Amino acid sequence: MQGSKAMQATDQGTRETGRRRYQTIPRTLIFLTSRNSQTDGQEVLLLKGAPNKRLWANRYNGLGGHVEADEDIYNAALREVGEETGLTPASLALRAIINIDTGSDENGHRPGVLVFVFWGESANRQIQATHEGTPEWIPLDAIASLPLVDDLYELIPRTRTPGPLVFGHYSPQPNGTLRYTFR
Repeated sequence: MQGSKAMQATDQGTRETGRRRYQTIPRTLIFLTSRNSQTDGQEVLLLKGAPNKRLWANRYNGLGGHVEADEDIYNAALREVGEETGLTPASLALRAIINIDTGSDENGHRPGVLVFVFWGESANRQIQATHEGTPEWIPLDAIASLPLVDDLYELIPRTRTPGPLVFGHYSPQPNGTLRYTFR
């Protein structure tokens, strides 16, 4: 870096006064697959939300959650898998990045969520339940018949196999739902 000034945290443009910038909260969403030796079928690990959970109670979702300020996206995904299942996948592959526009809040701020979607494989099938819910190995061909978090009906088929990175945008509709678009 000869002749140049080192990048500073304050140089990122997040503290500009008088301007309301769109800001996002980073999250991870992880799907693990495994082969069931008894049925010889491939299964995906989903988390059935606890009945008392504020969001998505009794609905199936992937693993994941918030990214902490002191960690990168990949390590956040590994941490979330460990916290929610007790598993440590050998590796994860980024398959999608989704920008979720949540609309304006009561103060006129427009917060959003940026979701990093990973797929991985686990040879270990021993899982543990947590306060978040119960992880369950589900046959891939049975997923569509489950009560999933709404976007997973479209997201899982788009990201299940390796290929070009999927980009998604979820936008708020007048009735409060989100519209999902992918490319």
